[in-house]
Amino acid sequence: MILRAEDELNTRIDKWLSAHTEDLSRSYIQNLIEDGRVTVNGKSVKSNYKVADEDEICLSLPQSIEPEIAAEDIPLDIVYEDDDIIVVNKPKDMVVHPAPGHYSGTLVNALMYHCRDNLSGINGVLRPGIVHRIDKDTTGLLVACKNDRAHNSLSEQLKVHSITRRYRAIVHGIINEDEGTVEGAIARHPNDRKKMCIDERRGRPAVTHYRVLQRFKGFTYIECRLETGRTHQIRVHMKSINHPVLGDEVYGPSRCPYKLQGQCLHAMVLGFIHPGTGSYMEFTSDPEVPEYFSKLLERLEG
Repeated sequence: MILRAEDELNTRIDKWLSAHTEDLSRSYIQNLIEDGRVTVNGKSVKSNYKVADEDEICLSLPQSIEPEIAAEDIPLDIVYEDDDIIVVNKPKDMVVHPAPGHYSGTLVNALMYHCRDNLSGINGVLRPGIVHRIDKDTTGLLVACKNDRAHNSLSEQLKVHSITRRYRAIVHGIINEDEGTVEGAIARHPNDRKKMCIDERRGRPAVTHYRVLQRFKGFTYIECRLETGRTHQIRVHMKSINHPVLGDEVYGPSRCPYKLQGQCLHAMVLGFIHPGTGSYMEFTSDPEVPEYFSKLLERLEG
């Protein structure tokens, strides 16, 4: 990987690289530098090297060894299934695909058992069938593909933002207007690789539409419609207007007034053009929101 320094000059190279590469932590980059896998203008440097204008930075990543992912007999809440696709209702606390620290118990492990060898292979051995994902602590609808033709079709629909995705969320504070739109390009946080942030210079365009469903004392129940689908989009956008999602341990207040397992965010509606028939299909989770969500709404109403 070759990068050319044109911004954030006079910054330590480990910090600069962590802000300009995807999914690489600063500590991992420091190890690469120590192993001589980072050069500037053809020469090895130390982590405290300050980036200069027009520096040519070469990053050599070691070849990764992907672990073998096992099929696991994990129950799935299947909403729809045919020879091309499978739509599931993902529960809380389930990671979508294997990653460091989560190589079992994921949705992919469950899909591999249920679908056997009938999953698309475009995203590699760690993400068979996976076209899009939702966060570990977000519940709701997700579609996976059983072949590459279906995968390509849905990927293109995601690319042109034609897939319908509507979420339900409970957020902090009272939203006075009945509806609104949040626009803000989203990028990886420069100092915390586990977080995203609004950054109009580095980020990718993101648009979230919301409407108020109900107001409570100190909280608002809303529906969000995604025009784009960036990582943590709703969570970042709602925080940006000072209404973070209730229970969000990353973007919300450090103290939550209720005992929750992650954010109150549910992917309720999913719609797309079927890759085989060409007909539009739309699914709504049943019940509309999971039990933990409905019980919290009852408490807030009480």
